[in-house]
Amino acid sequence: MWPDDQAEATGHPSAPSYPPLPAPRFDHLRRLTTRAGLFEHARFDVPRVEHGYCTDDNARALVVVSRQAEASGGLADLAATYLGFVLEARTNGGAFHNRRAPDGAWSDDVGSDDSQGRAWWGLGTAARSAPTEWMRQAGADAFSTCTTFDSQHLRANAYAALGAAEMLIADPGHPAARDLLSRTSGVIADAASSSIPWPEARITYDNARIPDALMAAGKSLGNTRLSNVGLRLLEWLVDAESSGRHFSFAPADGWSIGQPRPGFDQQPIEAWAMADACHRAWRMTGDPIWRTRVLRSARWLLGVNDAGLALYDPDTGATYDGLEAASVNENCGAESTLAGIAALQDAASCQPRSDEDTV
Repeated sequence: MWPDDQAEATGHPSAPSYPPLPAPRFDHLRRLTTRAGLFEHARFDVPRVEHGYCTDDNARALVVVSRQAEASGGLADLAATYLGFVLEARTNGGAFHNRRAPDGAWSDDVGSDDSQGRAWWGLGTAARSAPTEWMRQAGADAFSTCTTFDSQHLRANAYAALGAAEMLIADPGHPAARDLLSRTSGVIADAASSSIPWPEARITYDNARIPDALMAAGKSLGNTRLSNVGLRLLEWLVDAESSGRHFSFAPADGWSIGQPRPGFDQQPIEAWAMADACHRAWRMTGDPIWRTRVLRSARWLLGVNDAGLALYDPDTGATYDGLEAASVNENCGAESTLAGIAALQDAASCQPRSDEDTV
């Protein structure tokens, strides 16, 4: 893996040539969205209205459209919808509902720990990057109650940490965000120090969020140790989830060291998480090898994967829900569609200039 990476990063003659990556499109995301929010599931490319909405996906959508607004403007209508959903999900106790029926009724008292973390991720990103001042202010105002977050789940802490890091970019003196980032990154760092090389016995889902959160925390808190632990975890994960010149992500039911590879059904959210983490590592280190891995994450969606099959539709921005050994899951739900858009956003922000070698 490492020699192939180096060849691509340096433009070596042995590096393969790839067609340009498409720009992210939002047509299908709009199709999944009503004035009330983003539908969770689709049957092929048709929203499954009967399955309703969830905070998980609306918070992730808020992250994605806020990033796009920061990069190129626009999407204010979508941002307002997703921000409104997350704010309406708040309970009187400061937590968040997750499941919402098509008629607008919440079907849970409090959502999962992951949904709590993702809500803070969305609000922190909105506070930094939402397309209008009132949206940025609404995200920042909501963050004053982030002290209610408390979880021992690594990914929930990672999502909340990412949101807190965004909030601190918008307002470096925000005390609640700084406290949240310290607490959540501490949970992850403690797990990483007690279980090496990876803080869990099994690689499960959204895996690169764990090192991404530590690198974000290290930068925001001025803690080099956290950044270095995050980079170490990411290097190990890249090696574990690579096959030659492409990523071979852990399947939906997870993977343990020693199990046969590749495994299926591989999920687009792994490509998004990996692209985000490698993008942060590139910004942190300046090493072009990490930029190569961002592009490789996006190319996974375009067919540079174990099955040689594309999951992203460049005409609509829809992304299939999973990669099988010889086929794809042709449903294009919210989670996968957001992942496809987001990985391409990362790639677009680090594409080489025209006077640089193509990797």
